[in-house]
Amino acid sequence: MVKVTIVGRVRDGFPIAQGLIYMNKGNVYLSYYMQQAEFMLQEISRGTLVASKMTILIDHYCFNYLVENGVVFIVLCVSTYPRKLAFHYLQDIQKEFEKFDKTLIDKITRPYSFVKFGSIIANITRQYIDTRTQANLSKLNASRKQDLDVVTEDMFSILQRRRNSETMERLQITPQPASSIWCSPLLEVIALKWTPIMIIVITSMALVWATIVLKDDFIVSS
Repeated sequence: MVKVTIVGRVRDGFPIAQGLIYMNKGNVYLSYYMQQAEFMLQEISRGTLVASKMTILIDHYCFNYLVENGVVFIVLCVSTYPRKLAFHYLQDIQKEFEKFDKTLIDKITRPYSFVKFGSIIANITRQYIDTRTQANLSKLNASRKQDLDVVTEDMFSILQRRRNSETMERLQITPQPASSIWCSPLLEVIALKWTPIMIIVITSMALVWATIVLKDDFIVSS
């Protein structure tokens, strides 16, 4: 059964629409799975999930997503729901989405504010709740001759890669900014003023030392 559906933009990982939510136990786990769906959307936007179609296993459910023309369509289903039917569902949503003006979609700035499309998702979802309807059985039978080329991965592996990536970024050595005192105009003035004096003092001390050494050598040799 279809549980959660969201639609988002690839370029910025922004969620623009969602469908009806079908979760048990008073939707106690809803926020968790919504967070995971939004996490997937961000990973697709970042380019860490590069497949245009993918199934991601999580608990007793699975996320299926489809990327088309810069838009991501994600659905959470129970693990026993036929994957081919889930992608038929996403394709139906994608076809309806293509009917809208793309410039309007790009202007959306509030999460899930494309309410009009949310109602369209809800209508399509109702058609896919029961896998035993004649329409859905026909879709499954028609798909038997087709190979569904979809990458499958576990959510835990994706989360672990993200943690490892963040750890490596924190461990990277970043150049420390030079102390402001060494770049200050005051230090430059002091250096210009005292450097010649220090050179004269050091040179004089070297000459005095050399004179003393030569004098001692003369006295000893005498």
